[in-house]
Amino acid sequence: MKRLISLMLLVLFAASTMTACNTVKGVGKDVEKVGDEMQEAADETGGTNP
Repeated sequence: MKRLISLMLLVLFAASTMTACNTVKGVGKDVEKVGDEMQEAADETGGTNP
């Protein structure tokens, strides 16, 4: 019984860890996309020219 509980906890921990990684990866992509959009807007307005 202890082995079964330990195995179930390990599976739940692994599943939650994998889910968190996908979430962080998605947030990183979103932040990168916003940065790209801001850079394009700055280029269009000439805000990055010295």
